[in-house]
Amino acid sequence: MNPSASGWIKKLLKELETTSIWNHTDNQSFYDSLRESGFIYGSNVKVVKEYLDYSEFTEEEICKVNFLLALKYIFQENKTTQVDFVESVINFYIEINAYSTSIFSEILGGKKTESLLEKIIHKRIQIDDNLIDRSFNYFITNALLFTDILAYKAFLQTQEISEKHIQHLESAIEAIVSEVLNSKTIKTEYDNSLIKLVEQSVRYKSHKTLTFQEALEFVNTDLEKYYIMDIASMATWGDLKIDKNEKSLLLKLGENLNLEQERIDNSLLFIEIFYNNNKDKIALLSSQNIVKTFYSNSSKMVTKLISRNSKRLQKELLESKELMVLLTKSTVRDLNDEEQKKVQGQLLDIFKSIPSLAIFLLPGGALLLPLVIKFIPKLLPSSFDDNRIED
Repeated sequence: MNPSASGWIKKLLKELETTSIWNHTDNQSFYDSLRESGFIYGSNVKVVKEYLDYSEFTEEEICKVNFLLALKYIFQENKTTQVDFVESVINFYIEINAYSTSIFSEILGGKKTESLLEKIIHKRIQIDDNLIDRSFNYFITNALLFTDILAYKAFLQTQEISEKHIQHLESAIEAIVSEVLNSKTIKTEYDNSLIKLVEQSVRYKSHKTLTFQEALEFVNTDLEKYYIMDIASMATWGDLKIDKNEKSLLLKLGENLNLEQERIDNSLLFIEIFYNNNKDKIALLSSQNIVKTFYSNSSKMVTKLISRNSKRLQKELLESKELMVLLTKSTVRDLNDEEQKKVQGQLLDIFKSIPSLAIFLLPGGALLLPLVIKFIPKLLPSSFDDNRIED
């Protein structure tokens, strides 16, 4: 299954009919499974319960699958009508008037099919087409995806919901995270940036800024309480430590949410375990600056695109004799300016014939070509690279 290709939802739902993931699962187990996968923190490191082989998935693709699986659990546990799952989720996004934010304006209104739901999920996860902004904003934006899950639960129970429901929940998150970060004895540039990121990533912006106490009034269900506690813990762990003031506020938050002490301690401990175990996979929490983060994320994307299209790309290269000669030369010496321009132009011509590589044709796409060149020796026939050692 390829979550970046058409038809992935239909295939996944078919799989769920024969091998269900959520049988005999209560709300807490459901939530903890999502947290363990990284979905709650906006850093998806694996598919929930390792339900599928995700070794070939990008983080965005894992996020799509986890998002759908989470929606499916909520539907399974809270449905009150005979409307099927796909139509129900689409009805939810229509009901919250999401199109008024221009997020879904060009896709809502079509037939309520798996194909439309794929477009909605893609849009919800990947709003900004600017690669640099997206790589920097990604983790906070997707840490707020669980607000959709909570709102969908409320929608299923009443068959109606408004933007205000999500506004209040997102405003509560923004207020509580800001309170926690502002409690630091010494605020770093990272902390200030994180506050701004949270503010920018709120999708259904409320005009009113809530106080800490007002925010707590909008948090009622167990799932909401678990989520708020974990998001606050995540915010404090951004600098890889929790100081005395932060811990005091987190403990106070847990008490105000009427959470058991065991659950509060679990939230503080789990965030430490999660980030220590996955620190190499989570760019925003490393010391990389925005350019390095962009390069890292782009490199992963290019690697995936090349691996998925390696056979087709190798065939196209073999049919371009001049390009083959130049690429062969590039494995033993630097190309001059004229040769580099020829390589760039001919590679872009090849990418036109492979739809999956269309990203290189977009404005700024040529900036990714040096990443492609890194993989060229592996794509060339072995006779052009006698010293290559196979992995």
